[in-house]
Amino acid sequence: MRRLAAALLAVLLLGSGASGKTVSGLFKSEAARQQKGQFISKFMYQGDDGLLVCRLDNPSLAAEKESRLLLYQDMDSDLDNLSCWERLGKAQFSISLSQAEHNQSIPRLSAPTPWQLLYADRYTCQESSVIPSHADLAFTVLLFNADSAGNPLEHFSAEEAGLHSFYFLLLLAYFIACCIYIQPLYQALMKGGPMHTVLQVLTTVLAFQGCSALCNYIHLARYSRDGTGVPLMGSLAEFWDMVSQVSMLYMLLSLCMGWTLSRGRKPQSRPLQWERSPASTAVAVGGVIVQGVLLLWEQYSESEREHHSYHAQQSLAGLLLMALRVGLALLLASILFQIISTERSSLKRDFYLSFAKGCFLWFLCHPVLVLTSAIFNEHQREKVVTIGVILCQSISMVVLYQLFLSRSLYWEVSSLSSVSLPLTMSRTNHRGRY
Repeated sequence: MRRLAAALLAVLLLGSGASGKTVSGLFKSEAARQQKGQFISKFMYQGDDGLLVCRLDNPSLAAEKESRLLLYQDMDSDLDNLSCWERLGKAQFSISLSQAEHNQSIPRLSAPTPWQLLYADRYTCQESSVIPSHADLAFTVLLFNADSAGNPLEHFSAEEAGLHSFYFLLLLAYFIACCIYIQPLYQALMKGGPMHTVLQVLTTVLAFQGCSALCNYIHLARYSRDGTGVPLMGSLAEFWDMVSQVSMLYMLLSLCMGWTLSRGRKPQSRPLQWERSPASTAVAVGGVIVQGVLLLWEQYSESEREHHSYHAQQSLAGLLLMALRVGLALLLASILFQIISTERSSLKRDFYLSFAKGCFLWFLCHPVLVLTSAIFNEHQREKVVTIGVILCQSISMVVLYQLFLSRSLYWEVSSLSSVSLPLTMSRTNHRGRY
């Protein structure tokens, strides 16, 4: 697990790039010709007083090349079938670049609308002409929505607005919960016992999610001021989230698959143990590797995706990842059904049912929220999925924590027998009492 985490972190940090609503780069004539307009950025304007600011380092060269910025409202794939001149002519706004700074206001919009920004010049549609060996144009583009006071100072696109406040409230909730429950949790971890390993993993996953929320908050706090944020923090937030996902998967597969693969030699009264046999370990590690590969693939499948839109998976990798989670939920459901159907103790059945609720909520919340988000407006879908997944997985962890720490259930089960205790972490060759 440590080696896998180190590999994930290395890939994220080496591959992280800056993306934000302060966009800096080079206007390239060759790229504009190949793409029928060089893509610069996408932004969802809302309400009044939207603003675009373009700053050039060499306005005289821009004037010589007849450079211009093209703004397309709700640009769709139909434009790809048009000729170059027709495509450029479809732009709602064409901004001629001949000065060091250009300001373009966006008209009032009745609903949040995505706009795409392209660059073109005199050589874009003249495929037969030779592009002179001019230096590329360095630029900085700033994209603004109106803030609460009506001034165009808000770097957040419409689909991103509100995430900064959400992460602040999430961190506040983590802090309050930590102040309340840190002492009893610490005592439970120090005491050891049959639930010790599960509590360790759950606490580790919760810590990873807290780190992810903190990194996202730092990134978005800076992003709100300069439109660029701290890309390293955005990458770290995704890294901690991925580590929490694979850690949780490893724990659940180790618990359930360990019992399934060894049920021929293990009595039915002792299911759901952390079985460290080679077969169960191979299954758990294999599931973790598959999920890790899909997470990394999804991470880089869309080059224009912002760091904080990690949960809005719309690529092939994202669909495969959701299919994997549904498959894992069905697998765990079949295993737990076998256990519950043969269990005579109502106390243990309640234990397994609560465990199943926590597992299913963790795995199924993402696919269900992605499907549910289709009924919302475009600018609300990302926030619905992102906020919903974080809250549902937090609730899942609360359910599992209550199950393992509750005195009314934990100590009653413990009093039955330390040997037949569900989810015991002891090895089969260590049957001592706790």
